[in-house]
Amino acid sequence: MAYLSMDEAHRRIGDYLSRVVNAISSSDGAALASLVAVSSAPASTPLSDALAAFPDFPRLAGDRYPHLADFLVPLLRSIHSHSLQRFADAYSSFEKAASAFLQEFRNWETPWAMEAMHTVALEIRLLAEKADRELARTGKNPDKLQAAGSFLMKVFGALAVKGPKRIGALYVTCQLFKIYFRLGTVNLCRSVIRSIETARNFDFEDFPVKDKVTYMYYTGRLEVFNENFLVADQKLTYALMHCNPRSESNLRRILKFLVPVKLSIGVLPKRTLLERYNLLEYADVVTSLRRGDLRLLRQALDRHEDQFLKSGVYLVLEKLELQVYQRLVKKIHIIQRQKEPAKAHQIKLDVVVKALKWLEIDMDVDEVECIMACLIYKNLIKGYFAHKSKVLVLSKQDPFPKLNGKPV
Repeated sequence: MAYLSMDEAHRRIGDYLSRVVNAISSSDGAALASLVAVSSAPASTPLSDALAAFPDFPRLAGDRYPHLADFLVPLLRSIHSHSLQRFADAYSSFEKAASAFLQEFRNWETPWAMEAMHTVALEIRLLAEKADRELARTGKNPDKLQAAGSFLMKVFGALAVKGPKRIGALYVTCQLFKIYFRLGTVNLCRSVIRSIETARNFDFEDFPVKDKVTYMYYTGRLEVFNENFLVADQKLTYALMHCNPRSESNLRRILKFLVPVKLSIGVLPKRTLLERYNLLEYADVVTSLRRGDLRLLRQALDRHEDQFLKSGVYLVLEKLELQVYQRLVKKIHIIQRQKEPAKAHQIKLDVVVKALKWLEIDMDVDEVECIMACLIYKNLIKGYFAHKSKVLVLSKQDPFPKLNGKPV
């Protein structure tokens, strides 16, 4: 940092403070939003250099604008700490500033400061993430993200009321989702979801499209974890159809969960889709379903196990084995119909055992009988067993029902 005189530092700090106060007095939400963004600032800015050169900045802010001192003083401290990469301190100061801002926001009758409130909500999450990484690195308890969640619940409470401010509630809800998913406390999402979906003062269609897309993405992921695949399909499909088509990274995020959901209800994506959005980890999974190749499915799951576990879709994909077995039996049925049309509906379990052995999967007849019983129970196969002869007798009408969008 080049030498900065005290007068110049004083001038820069004063200029920043006047811009914040002018934005508030003129109800300029966009200008205020840009002034409270801390986490994206580089280490050295004209303001941060001035704060470093003029250590008495808290007194300057308090003396000049005493009615906003509770907001302005910690905001400057947060900016200063962030420039020094003291992120835990930056978060603590910003939370104090955010609390003071929330109090002011409650008192304003109109939602003119909604953009600034959203920036505060975003900043407190981003600063908390930086602070927790710093705390973990130094062997301390990383508790700032949890604290940020508690603060955002207060913000949600201020917005979840009758009146024009409620339009901003969904954005804050999405910030809460991001915190809960990162902390692994997704169960906490439920209470917020109930407030959004059951409260009479909310009409979902009134919310901004980008907030609805984010909301549907996270609630869709929740339904994946709960294995409510039909609901997950609806929510994630909504997110996909309403997402900005130019935002390929967001489309990929949605498809990362929508693809396994579609697979679970019997809808197979084209390879071109997987290639376009760099989702080739699913390519062999799809191929295994088309071929009835159990070995390929297991190899794909083993190869991408860490990735699928991290996404939370491993168990969803593992359950696709039943569909693969169905496809294998169907292929055997097709081959047998060509060789012996009269006995096409009678499949000896020994033949299934041999087919699996060719795939390097060792099973005896009893194990195969168990799997076939499960396929019949799940309505993936229509038929019955002739136990004495160890034969699976297929129905002559529609022996392999399609899922038609229903999960197994």
